[in-house]
Amino acid sequence: MPGVTLGSSRKLEGYEFFQKVLGNPKYIVAPMVDQSELAWRKLSRRYGAQVVYTPMINAKMFAEGVRKPYREQNFATLLGEEGGPEDRPLIVQFCANNADHLLTSAKLLEPYCDAVDINLGCPQDIARRGRYGSYLQDEWDLIHEMISTLHENLSIPVTAKFRVFPTVEKTVEYAKMLERAGAQILTCHGRTREQRGHRSGVADWDKIRAVKEAVSVPVIANGNLLFYGDIERCLAATGADAVMSAEGNLYNPALFMPAPSTDPSAPSSSTAPTNAPTTTASMYLTGHHPRNTSLALEYLSIVKSQKTLTTPSAVKGHLFKLLRPALARYPDLRERLGRVRVERSERDKDGGAAWGRYEDIIRELDERLEVDIEAAKGKSLEELSPIDKATGFPVLPHWLAQPYIRPLPADPEVAQHAQENQKSGVAVAATECVLEEGASRGSKRHISEELAALPESVAQGSVGEAKRPKLDSEGVDAEAVGPDGESAPAPAG
Repeated sequence: MPGVTLGSSRKLEGYEFFQKVLGNPKYIVAPMVDQSELAWRKLSRRYGAQVVYTPMINAKMFAEGVRKPYREQNFATLLGEEGGPEDRPLIVQFCANNADHLLTSAKLLEPYCDAVDINLGCPQDIARRGRYGSYLQDEWDLIHEMISTLHENLSIPVTAKFRVFPTVEKTVEYAKMLERAGAQILTCHGRTREQRGHRSGVADWDKIRAVKEAVSVPVIANGNLLFYGDIERCLAATGADAVMSAEGNLYNPALFMPAPSTDPSAPSSSTAPTNAPTTTASMYLTGHHPRNTSLALEYLSIVKSQKTLTTPSAVKGHLFKLLRPALARYPDLRERLGRVRVERSERDKDGGAAWGRYEDIIRELDERLEVDIEAAKGKSLEELSPIDKATGFPVLPHWLAQPYIRPLPADPEVAQHAQENQKSGVAVAATECVLEEGASRGSKRHISEELAALPESVAQGSVGEAKRPKLDSEGVDAEAVGPDGESAPAPAG
């Protein structure tokens, strides 16, 4: 059974671990600070995710346990839900620059997860100042020490998530070093450290293929996954064993599911392609795109039903991403959603009644969407999904969950047009680290792109919770976050 430790005392490694413990997964959700929390992990598993990572945890702070709430805010072991039967297979990710702190933290969570991952991919400035993530790329001896320390002292495997170098040769040598150190799974994000924010550009699938061909452990491909059809294109192009999604999952947690077999005239749900000639739109409309209000309400029901508390910032971040296209159509509801405040002290009172403030707005939004859906009745999903000339991708009806696609940067060295890019088959300017690269699930976070789009008065109110990340004495960020939403977009390292 996936996620269940076998009775043997022998530690499984490489493909044996990948197959027998993780269940030979194909669909994996990335570590995302303040976004891959327990409630979201549960929702993602309902829609096809087979392995999910925790948000990134600061190893030094978790090891020291000086700030009493930090451990339980980041992984609530006392309640029995995180790392429990419904939360497996699970991989816990840490950021660190000290092998002793990393080992201490990993040992604390060893009984509650199936593997421990080291964040070597965060490209954000907070990671540079904290000396972790992709800013350890030049410190191979330190990385080797951290990985080998976990490999030699844990009863579960250690894995690593990293970004590529500008050259294939150095990328391959780096990956081989990680494997020699003891990493049993490598997740390769096909962007360089410099490709972030508006310069994210296209992930290089050729470099991921080179890594896959050079190592003997399982390789997970990360980058350029917007639609369900991108999954097979990525696997074919890279030869990877599985794919990982961060931002794509945040905007559509059903990214890993094929379109359901429904009446092709029903515009309220995804529809499988017919035998008609393949078009640009139909090539991408092969996956499941549920009604976004239904997903939002389902997520809130999970938040309310579990004992483990979810941070208000995580909830708001998820709702703005899920509902982004619908809220763009109805800005008055977007403003109201932005003004909702749920204090931490309210989360578990009266069965989570405070979350009803969000539910009321979402139900009102759903009623408006019902009118729009009725007006579109009789049209196919393809007819309702025009191609955006700026990106080359279809824009689905505003009532459906869908990727947020930014135009590629103008710099030709950073991006290629989707039609010209044969390496990845997908053009996307989304980063994969803000969420994935924060330090604490319970920490404050930078304002998200969705809140940034709100009227200034509302946006400023939303930033009231956000503070500059603090650095601890060792330099590892103490409270970094940001949704990728990578919250200016958001995801993990």
